[in-house]
Amino acid sequence: MALEVRRIVTGHDSSGKAVIASDERMIGAASPARPHIARCEIWSTDRMPVDNSEGAAADAQRAGFVKRYNYVGSGQGTVVRITEFAPGAPKFMHRTETVDYAILLSGECDLELDDGKTVHLTQGDIVVQRGTMHAWVNNGTAPCVFAFILIDAEPVRAGGKDLTTHYPAR
Repeated sequence: MALEVRRIVTGHDSSGKAVIASDERMIGAASPARPHIARCEIWSTDRMPVDNSEGAAADAQRAGFVKRYNYVGSGQGTVVRITEFAPGAPKFMHRTETVDYAILLSGECDLELDDGKTVHLTQGDIVVQRGTMHAWVNNGTAPCVFAFILIDAEPVRAGGKDLTTHYPAR
């Protein structure tokens, strides 16, 4: 897998003029549990409204507050992540306490829900994923790449229970 993303972050100089604070290439990292999936954590926040001042937590935001898989977790946080799925990557059903905007940047992928229904996605398709059990399945012959924007949300309440985060360790 060769996921590489360019991240450009703006900021301000001492007189308040806009500057490029950083311009860097990020290499996707795969976890040992899921070697067929590479991702780059682009940016994250842990509160709303976000503090955009230079003295804020820019280093922490750049490094990523998110340390617990897909779940944002602060109650007011966000994450921007680029993820590449290799063809045939094993699927895993999961749910997060977030609303996710999943933008398919390249390739093709299937969104599978726990009711067994599948929707085929092609480049440019956008999924608004609202705390449901789901899996991303690349049945194609080429990698697919998503931009994910995750925003903290309350757990969905259905069937008399809270549908909380389910993220299998594998």
